[in-house]
Amino acid sequence: MGVTDPAGPVMDRDEVDRALARLDAEHEAIETSLLALQDHAGRRLLEGAELTGVTEERWAATDASITLLWAYFDAYSGALRTAREIRARRRWSSREDLVELTGLLRGEAVTVPGAAAAGAPALPGPGRLSQSFSLATLVDRMNELYATGLDMVVAADAVWSALPARIDLLAAELQRTRRLAHSVGVRPGEHPAGDDLERVTRTLTRLRAEVISDPLAFWVPAQGSSAPGGGRPDTTVYDREARALDEVRREINAVLGVRQDAEQRLIRLRDVLSRADRTLAEARTARGEVLAKIAATEVPVVSGPPTALQEQLATAAEYRRQARWHRLSPLLESLEQKAEDELQRARESLTAVTAPLAVRAELRGRLDAYKAKVARHGLAEDPLLVERYDAARRMLWSAPCDLRVAEQAVLRYQQAAAESLGGSRVPEQGGPEGR
Repeated sequence: MGVTDPAGPVMDRDEVDRALARLDAEHEAIETSLLALQDHAGRRLLEGAELTGVTEERWAATDASITLLWAYFDAYSGALRTAREIRARRRWSSREDLVELTGLLRGEAVTVPGAAAAGAPALPGPGRLSQSFSLATLVDRMNELYATGLDMVVAADAVWSALPARIDLLAAELQRTRRLAHSVGVRPGEHPAGDDLERVTRTLTRLRAEVISDPLAFWVPAQGSSAPGGGRPDTTVYDREARALDEVRREINAVLGVRQDAEQRLIRLRDVLSRADRTLAEARTARGEVLAKIAATEVPVVSGPPTALQEQLATAAEYRRQARWHRLSPLLESLEQKAEDELQRARESLTAVTAPLAVRAELRGRLDAYKAKVARHGLAEDPLLVERYDAARRMLWSAPCDLRVAEQAVLRYQQAAAESLGGSRVPEQGGPEGR
């Protein structure tokens, strides 16, 4: 093993040369990384920004760590330079040189003085103005500090690269939407979409300011990742406001659609309500006819025209004249449904009122059909059939007509005709109420 010193066995010349070559490569790699960190866009932005919150706290610690990192690197570079000078004294290093090189390369011979040492983790024992490290320990410390600093710088830069630009694009779209909304009367306090636009505007303004001053508040570290900068920007608030703006745009497009076809929709509404009025008028006329021509029948009352719908239609026309499209849109949708319902109600009312006349017409048709059938069989002059036919006909063509009695007379004629023709009995028919 050879002679030893506190750093361990004394290294021979080959070991020293190999160690110096490895340390030179490490020194070059560390220097390249430090310069890249020094020139990183995220670090420059952090130095010039007015930071707040989490980012302000972490940057204060990271900035001190980067300062300490450079102090460690200077001490490392000095120790390596000294080692090269000792090795360069002579081609074949003496025993004393090898002992000195062994202590420098393997022992805790690198001293970080003064304020720089104060940035290192506290050590037990009395306070120190300096701290000594081995080159290997110093490299480990620099790697730790570099990874911590790079993680913070990359995270801040990732947030700044992603969110402000997206917020600005969304804000530009928001301004276009606000102008369009104003043109169709969608304004704050008058339409929910106008209130939503104001809220989205305030939220985006506040979000951008917070992202610029405290980017780390919008950073989600990757779970289980130890790589510097592992994670993603938190876009939760941005995504929510983007969805809200999409909803507002859809609402405004609907209002625009109303502006384009409002006149045609109003014309269709007037037509539907006019048809409903005509149908109700026909039902009222038919009711008077039924009451005059049909006896012992309950005839439903026919209501008057829907004045409330006419008033709402007039309001809709006024909204159109005033270009209040945001108010016209929901009113038209409501009116269109109510108008169709009113037309359907009028049709049902007419059907219900004219039902007794339909029953009478059906009985008349049945009576004449059986008379034609009897005539085809040469029984048109049969006294019983003639008597029963005349009785049924008088009842069906008299006013007012008692449908119950008339139906029984028709059934009696049918039964007599069936018996005369040698057929079976005619089955009992349901009364007028059934039909």
